[in-house]
Amino acid sequence: MATDNRPWPSELKLDRARSELTVTFDDGQRFVIPAEMLRVMSPSAEVQGHSPEQRVTVAGKRNVRITDLVPVGNYAVQIVFDDGHDSGFFRYEYLYELGEHRETHWLVYLDELARKGLTRG
Repeated sequence: MATDNRPWPSELKLDRARSELTVTFDDGQRFVIPAEMLRVMSPSAEVQGHSPEQRVTVAGKRNVRITDLVPVGNYAVQIVFDDGHDSGFFRYEYLYELGEHRETHWLVYLDELARKGLTRG
């Protein structure tokens, strides 16, 4: 468990057939996060930019797959996608946030796509 009482992952499980990541935390929370969501909300500078104004709306990733999970120290996992994207380190706190607020994040993303005339592909 994390020393600062934040939830800590007890298991990361990749379901390749469904292309989703299940993250179980030591506080009992369990989140299933689709590869598409992880890809379009990658914490990488390529997606997030270096400020909110630089954030990129990633479209066309409906069928993206996760090919690998690589531990990064004691704080994150690097997710490798089949489209070549692998530069985001998903901190465990960020995975918790994505899972806990999955529906809200997804609706905001879908609205952003619609406003920009983009599709999930």
